[in-house]
Amino acid sequence: MTAPLDDVTVIEIDNWMAAPSAGAILSDLGADVIKVEPLTGDAMRGLGRPAKIEGDLGDYDFQFDVDNRGKRSIAVALDTPEGAGVVRRLCRGADVFLCNLLTRRQARFGLDPDTLRAENPKLVHATLTGYGTEGPEAWRPGYDVTAFFGRSGLYDSQREGDDGEVPMARPAQGDHTTGLALVGAILAALRLAERSGEGQTVETSLFETAVWTQATDYSATAVDRAPVRRRSRQQMIIPTANRYPCGDGKWLVMNMPADSAWPKLCRAIGLEHLLEDERFETKKDRFQNMATIVDAIDMALSAKSRDEWGEIFDDQNFIWGPVLALHEVAEDTQAEALGLFPTIEHPEHGEYRSVSIPMRFRDVDVGPRGPSPKVGEHSREILIEAGFTPEEISDLEAGGMVS
Repeated sequence: MTAPLDDVTVIEIDNWMAAPSAGAILSDLGADVIKVEPLTGDAMRGLGRPAKIEGDLGDYDFQFDVDNRGKRSIAVALDTPEGAGVVRRLCRGADVFLCNLLTRRQARFGLDPDTLRAENPKLVHATLTGYGTEGPEAWRPGYDVTAFFGRSGLYDSQREGDDGEVPMARPAQGDHTTGLALVGAILAALRLAERSGEGQTVETSLFETAVWTQATDYSATAVDRAPVRRRSRQQMIIPTANRYPCGDGKWLVMNMPADSAWPKLCRAIGLEHLLEDERFETKKDRFQNMATIVDAIDMALSAKSRDEWGEIFDDQNFIWGPVLALHEVAEDTQAEALGLFPTIEHPEHGEYRSVSIPMRFRDVDVGPRGPSPKVGEHSREILIEAGFTPEEISDLEAGGMVS
């Protein structure tokens, strides 16, 4: 069966992870994504952590691959009039132009919405930036650690207590979340273009997406302007919505109602005597004595491993989950059942596991189309498809405009 976007062509000019991740999702959904790279390649190439394996895949750039799999690459000297002209010509036959260029650079290269849609009225022009395309800081470059986690309040709200250190996010969490947001906007814009015959300009930013991820907090904070209470484990509101270590050093987290779950938890872990203690009689009492409760639960859970407690909690229909390490998730049976780590066949290196996009279709061909391309691997075939003559292609190559 055909893929949802198998009739969509995307011209992508970007680097690092955020905007490329949007292109990877579109590729998995069937789009022909043409990645326009500098002659030296995307700056992200070669910067990822190598996998700790031996053999043909030992030096493969898996972190670049996950955001660029299934795409085709053309290497263009964008900072020349001829190179920028090549990209504009490619856009004539495209459905989507996807970039992370600041607006001043779009205008400099003639890749702004008005210029591109003058020759392709149905084109969807999609931009991903750090801080948006309007406002006093639209000029500011941003990475997810600065624009998504830092500027949005996310880092601060996740500190443990008022004196806790600022945490550090794992790579590309904000990038991939923002890439998902841009994909949603692109799909809506394609629908509008299909209905109206007119292209659309869509955009998002790391900053905007991060604020949306915290909409539950901001729904109150935007009104009262009050700071968010940062709670340690000993300051949580209810003991049945907290995280705890087990006897094997592994952690679990639970999230259950305050009143009905409290007696069930006490009985399940051997703390029935707390139900007779007046210090813990009401929800308010338990909140005021939360540190004592946390110590008691920690001690009780130290008697068994996380998996042993998990079986007991499942028998009680508790809402809980293990706090897994990344390498544990990669071997998790539920992850396997959902196909979270699909296999890709590389023509030179063989098979390897990648990561699936967070959407599944029944009876539709959705998933990785293949590995990421080499720099300029498809330059000639892309130019030929766009109508360039052999003489034009030779001139561009000889002039160093295309590699």
